[in-house]
Amino acid sequence: MKTLLTGGAGYIGSHTSLALLDAGHDVTIIDDLSTGNKELIPTQANFVECNINNISVITNLLQKQKFDALLHFAGYIQVEESVSNPEKYFKNNTENAKILFDTCVENNLTNIIFSSTAAAYGNPISTKPISENDLLKPLNPYGESKIKTEKYLQNNSQLNFIILRYFNVAGADPKMRSGLISKNATHLIKIASEVAVGKRNKITIFGDNYPTPDGTAIRDYIHVSDLADIHVNAAEYLLKKQQSEIINCGYGKGFSVKDVLTIVNKVNEKKINIEKGKRRAGDSSMLVSDVSKLRNLLNWYPKYDDLNYIIKTAIDWEKKLLLK
Repeated sequence: MKTLLTGGAGYIGSHTSLALLDAGHDVTIIDDLSTGNKELIPTQANFVECNINNISVITNLLQKQKFDALLHFAGYIQVEESVSNPEKYFKNNTENAKILFDTCVENNLTNIIFSSTAAAYGNPISTKPISENDLLKPLNPYGESKIKTEKYLQNNSQLNFIILRYFNVAGADPKMRSGLISKNATHLIKIASEVAVGKRNKITIFGDNYPTPDGTAIRDYIHVSDLADIHVNAAEYLLKKQQSEIINCGYGKGFSVKDVLTIVNKVNEKKINIEKGKRRAGDSSMLVSDVSKLRNLLNWYPKYDDLNYIIKTAIDWEKKLLLK
Protein backbone atom coordinates (compact mmCIF):
# COMPACT_ATOMS: atom_id res chain seq x y z
CA MET A 1 0.00 0.00 0.00
CA LYS A 2 1.38 3.40 -0.99
CA THR A 3 0.36 6.03 1.55
CA LEU A 4 0.55 9.81 1.78
CA LEU A 5 0.51 11.26 5.31
CA THR A 6 -0.01 14.89 6.24
CA GLY A 7 1.36 15.88 9.63
CA GLY A 8 3.74 12.93 9.70
CA ALA A 9 6.25 14.90 11.77
CA GLY A 10 3.70 15.16 14.56
CA TYR A 11 2.92 12.89 17.49
CA ILE A 12 0.26 10.57 16.06
CA GLY A 13 1.37 10.96 12.44
CA SER A 14 4.92 9.81 13.21
CA HIS A 15 3.70 6.76 15.12
CA THR A 16 1.36 5.85 12.27
CA SER A 17 4.23 6.25 9.81
CA LEU A 18 6.21 3.75 11.90
CA ALA A 19 3.25 1.34 12.02
CA LEU A 20 2.78 1.50 8.25
CA LEU A 21 6.48 0.99 7.60
CA ASP A 22 6.61 -1.89 10.10
CA ALA A 23 3.74 -3.50 8.17
CA GLY A 24 5.67 -3.20 4.89
CA HIS A 25 3.83 -0.24 3.39
CA ASP A 26 5.31 2.74 1.53
CA VAL A 27 5.12 6.13 3.29
CA THR A 28 5.45 9.70 2.01
CA ILE A 29 5.05 12.52 4.53
CA ILE A 30 3.90 16.11 4.01
CA ASP A 31 4.51 18.49 6.92
CA ASP A 32 5.27 22.20 7.16
CA LEU A 33 6.98 21.64 10.55
CA SER A 34 4.96 24.45 12.15
CA THR A 35 4.11 22.17 15.07
CA GLY A 36 5.79 18.93 13.96
CA ASN A 37 9.38 17.94 14.61
CA LYS A 38 11.71 16.72 11.87
CA GLU A 39 13.38 14.34 14.35
CA LEU A 40 10.17 12.27 14.46
CA ILE A 41 10.07 11.55 10.72
CA PRO A 42 11.17 7.93 10.14
CA THR A 43 14.29 7.66 7.99
CA GLN A 44 12.57 5.12 5.69
CA ALA A 45 9.80 7.60 4.81
CA ASN A 46 9.91 10.10 1.96
CA PHE A 47 9.50 13.69 3.17
CA VAL A 48 8.14 16.81 1.47
CA GLU A 49 8.14 20.05 3.48
CA CYS A 50 5.03 22.07 2.64
CA ASN A 51 1.64 23.16 3.95
CA ILE A 52 -1.44 21.16 3.01
CA ASN A 53 -2.82 24.21 1.16
CA ASN A 54 0.12 24.27 -1.28
CA ILE A 55 -1.79 23.13 -4.35
CA SER A 56 1.12 23.22 -6.81
CA VAL A 57 3.54 21.15 -4.71
CA ILE A 58 0.90 18.58 -3.75
CA THR A 59 -0.46 18.34 -7.30
CA ASN A 60 3.04 17.68 -8.59
CA LEU A 61 3.56 15.00 -5.94
CA LEU A 62 0.22 13.30 -6.69
CA GLN A 63 0.90 13.28 -10.42
CA LYS A 64 4.38 11.80 -10.01
CA GLN A 65 3.29 9.09 -7.57
CA LYS A 66 0.06 7.13 -7.49
CA PHE A 67 -0.93 6.86 -3.83
CA ASP A 68 -3.53 4.38 -2.59
CA ALA A 69 -4.62 6.41 0.42
CA LEU A 70 -4.25 9.76 2.15
CA LEU A 71 -3.98 9.78 5.95
CA HIS A 72 -4.69 13.33 7.08
CA PHE A 73 -3.26 14.25 10.51
CA ALA A 74 -2.14 17.84 9.94
CA GLY A 75 -4.05 20.22 12.20
CA TYR A 76 -3.98 22.33 15.32
CA ILE A 77 -5.16 20.52 18.46
CA GLN A 78 -5.01 22.82 21.51
CA VAL A 79 -8.46 23.41 22.98
CA GLU A 80 -7.57 26.54 24.96
CA GLU A 81 -5.89 28.16 21.95
CA SER A 82 -8.93 27.38 19.79
CA VAL A 83 -11.14 29.25 22.28
CA SER A 84 -8.89 32.33 22.19
CA ASN A 85 -8.13 32.17 18.44
CA PRO A 86 -10.94 30.30 16.64
CA GLU A 87 -10.10 31.77 13.22
CA LYS A 88 -6.72 30.01 13.27
CA TYR A 89 -8.45 26.66 13.78
CA PHE A 90 -11.14 27.06 11.15
CA LYS A 91 -8.55 28.26 8.63
CA ASN A 92 -6.14 25.37 9.15
CA ASN A 93 -8.31 22.48 10.34
CA THR A 94 -11.22 23.10 7.98
CA GLU A 95 -10.43 25.40 5.06
CA ASN A 96 -6.94 24.04 4.38
CA ALA A 97 -8.27 20.48 4.68
CA LYS A 98 -10.89 21.26 2.03
CA ILE A 99 -8.16 22.54 -0.30
CA LEU A 100 -6.17 19.36 0.30
CA PHE A 101 -9.15 17.07 -0.34
CA ASP A 102 -10.09 18.93 -3.52
CA THR A 103 -6.52 18.66 -4.78
CA CYS A 104 -6.60 14.92 -4.08
CA VAL A 105 -9.90 14.43 -5.93
CA GLU A 106 -8.59 16.33 -8.95
CA ASN A 107 -5.64 13.93 -9.04
CA ASN A 108 -7.61 10.71 -8.48
CA LEU A 109 -6.67 10.10 -4.84
CA THR A 110 -10.05 9.38 -3.29
CA ASN A 111 -9.38 7.13 -0.25
CA ILE A 112 -8.98 9.23 2.89
CA ILE A 113 -8.41 8.44 6.57
CA PHE A 114 -9.26 11.55 8.60
CA SER A 115 -7.95 12.34 12.05
CA SER A 116 -10.91 13.64 14.07
CA THR A 117 -11.68 13.95 17.76
CA ALA A 118 -13.97 12.97 20.63
CA ALA A 119 -14.20 16.72 21.31
CA ALA A 120 -16.93 16.58 18.65
CA TYR A 121 -19.28 15.08 21.26
CA GLY A 122 -18.91 17.97 23.70
CA ASN A 123 -20.18 17.18 27.17
CA PRO A 124 -22.59 14.23 26.87
CA ILE A 125 -25.45 14.15 29.38
CA SER A 126 -25.42 10.36 29.59
CA THR A 127 -22.74 8.53 31.55
CA LYS A 128 -22.83 5.69 29.02
CA PRO A 129 -19.90 5.21 26.59
CA ILE A 130 -20.28 7.42 23.52
CA SER A 131 -21.25 5.79 20.24
CA GLU A 132 -20.55 7.17 16.78
CA ASN A 133 -24.25 8.05 16.39
CA ASP A 134 -24.43 10.21 19.50
CA LEU A 135 -25.21 13.91 19.24
CA LEU A 136 -22.35 16.15 18.11
CA LYS A 137 -22.22 19.23 20.31
CA PRO A 138 -18.63 20.54 20.62
CA LEU A 139 -17.72 22.86 23.46
CA ASN A 140 -14.87 24.56 21.61
CA PRO A 141 -13.79 25.74 18.14
CA TYR A 142 -11.26 22.89 17.91
CA GLY A 143 -14.06 20.29 18.03
CA GLU A 144 -16.23 22.39 15.74
CA SER A 145 -13.46 22.75 13.15
CA LYS A 146 -13.11 18.96 12.99
CA ILE A 147 -16.88 18.45 12.61
CA LYS A 148 -16.96 20.91 9.72
CA THR A 149 -14.22 18.91 8.00
CA GLU A 150 -16.06 15.65 8.67
CA LYS A 151 -19.18 17.10 7.00
CA TYR A 152 -17.18 18.19 3.99
CA LEU A 153 -15.97 14.63 3.53
CA GLN A 154 -19.48 13.24 3.98
CA ASN A 155 -20.91 15.63 1.40
CA ASN A 156 -18.34 14.78 -1.28
CA SER A 157 -19.65 11.81 -3.26
CA GLN A 158 -16.28 11.31 -4.96
CA LEU A 159 -14.51 10.39 -1.73
CA ASN A 160 -14.24 7.15 0.24
CA PHE A 161 -13.31 7.91 3.82
CA ILE A 162 -12.92 6.63 7.33
CA ILE A 163 -13.23 9.26 10.04
CA LEU A 164 -11.43 8.25 13.22
CA ARG A 165 -12.56 10.10 16.34
CA TYR A 166 -9.73 9.91 18.85
CA PHE A 167 -10.28 9.89 22.56
CA ASN A 168 -7.24 10.77 24.74
CA VAL A 169 -3.99 9.64 23.15
CA ALA A 170 -0.94 9.09 25.34
CA GLY A 171 2.31 7.16 25.74
CA ALA A 172 5.21 6.64 23.34
CA ASP A 173 6.52 4.04 20.92
CA PRO A 174 7.65 1.00 22.98
CA LYS A 175 10.96 1.02 21.07
CA MET A 176 11.35 4.76 21.86
CA ARG A 177 11.51 5.69 18.17
CA SER A 178 8.90 8.41 18.64
CA GLY A 179 6.90 10.22 21.29
CA LEU A 180 5.29 13.56 22.01
CA ILE A 181 7.52 16.60 21.54
CA SER A 182 5.67 19.80 22.38
CA LYS A 183 6.78 23.19 23.68
CA ASN A 184 3.31 24.01 25.02
CA ALA A 185 1.89 20.63 25.95
CA THR A 186 -1.70 20.43 27.16
CA HIS A 187 -1.92 16.62 27.47
CA LEU A 188 -2.31 15.50 31.08
CA ILE A 189 0.02 12.48 30.86
CA LYS A 190 2.65 14.46 28.93
CA ILE A 191 2.72 17.22 31.54
CA ALA A 192 2.71 14.75 34.45
CA SER A 193 5.62 12.89 32.84
CA GLU A 194 7.56 16.14 32.49
CA VAL A 195 7.01 16.79 36.20
CA ALA A 196 8.12 13.23 36.98
CA VAL A 197 11.50 13.73 35.28
CA GLY A 198 12.03 17.24 36.66
CA LYS A 199 11.26 19.33 33.55
CA ARG A 200 8.41 21.03 35.40
CA ASN A 201 7.91 21.82 39.05
CA LYS A 202 4.22 20.91 39.29
CA ILE A 203 1.04 19.91 37.51
CA THR A 204 -2.32 21.63 37.90
CA ILE A 205 -5.66 19.82 38.19
CA PHE A 206 -8.01 22.03 36.21
CA GLY A 207 -11.22 21.67 38.16
CA ASP A 208 -12.15 19.27 40.97
CA ASN A 209 -15.87 19.99 41.03
CA TYR A 210 -17.04 18.05 37.99
CA PRO A 211 -20.07 15.72 38.39
CA THR A 212 -17.79 12.66 38.62
CA PRO A 213 -17.01 10.31 41.56
CA ASP A 214 -13.86 12.19 42.61
CA GLY A 215 -14.74 15.59 41.10
CA THR A 216 -12.10 15.49 38.35
CA ALA A 217 -12.69 15.02 34.63
CA ILE A 218 -12.80 11.46 33.25
CA ARG A 219 -11.19 10.43 29.97
CA ASP A 220 -10.63 7.30 27.89
CA TYR A 221 -6.87 6.94 27.31
CA ILE A 222 -5.46 4.99 24.35
CA HIS A 223 -1.80 4.19 23.72
CA VAL A 224 -0.52 6.03 20.67
CA SER A 225 0.93 2.85 19.11
CA ASP A 226 -2.46 1.13 19.36
CA LEU A 227 -4.03 4.15 17.69
CA ALA A 228 -1.38 3.96 14.96
CA ASP A 229 -2.29 0.31 14.33
CA ILE A 230 -5.95 1.30 13.99
CA HIS A 231 -4.95 3.61 11.12
CA VAL A 232 -3.18 0.77 9.31
CA ASN A 233 -6.25 -1.46 9.72
CA ALA A 234 -8.57 1.35 8.65
CA ALA A 235 -6.59 2.10 5.49
CA GLU A 236 -6.47 -1.58 4.52
CA TYR A 237 -10.22 -1.90 5.21
CA LEU A 238 -11.06 1.18 3.13
CA LEU A 239 -9.05 -0.01 0.13
CA LYS A 240 -10.68 -3.42 0.28
CA LYS A 241 -14.29 -2.46 1.04
CA GLN A 242 -14.53 1.06 -0.47
CA GLN A 243 -17.02 1.80 2.28
CA SER A 244 -17.05 5.05 4.25
CA GLU A 245 -17.28 4.84 8.05
CA ILE A 246 -16.95 6.85 11.27
CA ILE A 247 -15.18 5.02 14.10
CA ASN A 248 -14.39 5.90 17.72
CA CYS A 249 -10.82 5.17 18.85
CA GLY A 250 -10.36 4.37 22.53
CA TYR A 251 -10.43 1.47 24.97
CA GLY A 252 -13.93 2.03 26.34
CA LYS A 253 -12.70 2.68 29.89
CA GLY A 254 -12.57 5.94 31.82
CA PHE A 255 -9.96 7.24 34.25
CA SER A 256 -10.21 10.47 36.21
CA VAL A 257 -7.41 13.04 36.42
CA LYS A 258 -6.77 11.90 39.99
CA ASP A 259 -6.63 8.25 38.85
CA VAL A 260 -3.98 9.15 36.28
CA LEU A 261 -1.86 11.11 38.76
CA THR A 262 -2.04 8.27 41.29
CA ILE A 263 -0.61 5.90 38.66
CA VAL A 264 2.06 8.47 37.70
CA ASN A 265 3.20 8.49 41.34
CA LYS A 266 3.22 4.69 41.40
CA VAL A 267 5.16 4.29 38.14
CA ASN A 268 7.53 7.12 39.07
CA GLU A 269 8.04 5.66 42.56
CA LYS A 270 7.97 9.22 43.86
CA LYS A 271 5.14 11.70 44.37
CA ILE A 272 4.95 14.62 41.98
CA ASN A 273 3.87 18.12 43.01
CA ILE A 274 0.16 18.65 42.30
CA GLU A 275 -1.91 21.83 42.72
CA LYS A 276 -5.57 22.62 42.19
CA GLY A 277 -6.79 25.13 39.63
CA LYS A 278 -9.98 26.36 38.02
CA ARG A 279 -11.72 24.59 35.16
CA ARG A 280 -10.53 25.39 31.66
CA ALA A 281 -12.92 26.75 29.05
CA GLY A 282 -14.12 24.06 26.64
CA ASP A 283 -13.38 21.01 28.82
CA SER A 284 -15.91 18.16 29.13
CA SER A 285 -16.56 16.35 32.39
CA MET A 286 -16.53 12.81 30.94
CA LEU A 287 -15.60 11.31 27.57
CA VAL A 288 -15.47 7.50 27.26
CA SER A 289 -15.83 5.66 23.95
CA ASP A 290 -18.10 2.85 22.86
CA VAL A 291 -15.56 0.73 20.97
CA SER A 292 -17.87 -2.00 19.67
CA LYS A 293 -17.77 -0.66 16.10
CA LEU A 294 -13.96 -0.47 16.19
CA ARG A 295 -13.69 -4.09 17.35
CA ASN A 296 -16.38 -5.50 15.05
CA LEU A 297 -15.69 -3.59 11.83
CA LEU A 298 -11.88 -3.62 11.84
CA ASN A 299 -11.48 -6.78 13.94
CA TRP A 300 -9.00 -4.76 16.01
CA TYR A 301 -7.84 -5.47 19.56
CA PRO A 302 -5.30 -3.44 21.55
CA LYS A 303 -1.79 -4.48 22.50
CA TYR A 304 -1.22 -1.87 25.19
CA ASP A 305 -4.51 -1.53 27.07
CA ASP A 306 -2.85 -0.78 30.42
CA LEU A 307 -2.68 2.73 31.86
CA ASN A 308 0.40 1.79 33.90
CA TYR A 309 2.21 0.85 30.67
CA ILE A 310 0.97 3.93 28.81
CA ILE A 311 2.36 6.16 31.57
CA LYS A 312 5.61 4.19 31.80
CA THR A 313 6.32 4.70 28.08
CA ALA A 314 5.46 8.40 28.43
CA ILE A 315 7.92 8.83 31.32
CA ASP A 316 10.59 6.77 29.54
CA TRP A 317 10.21 9.07 26.51
CA GLU A 318 10.72 12.15 28.69
CA LYS A 319 13.87 10.56 30.13
CA LYS A 320 15.13 9.99 26.59
CA LEU A 321 14.47 13.62 25.68
CA LEU A 322 16.52 14.73 28.69
CA LEU A 323 19.56 13.03 27.18
CA LYS A 324 19.37 15.02 23.94
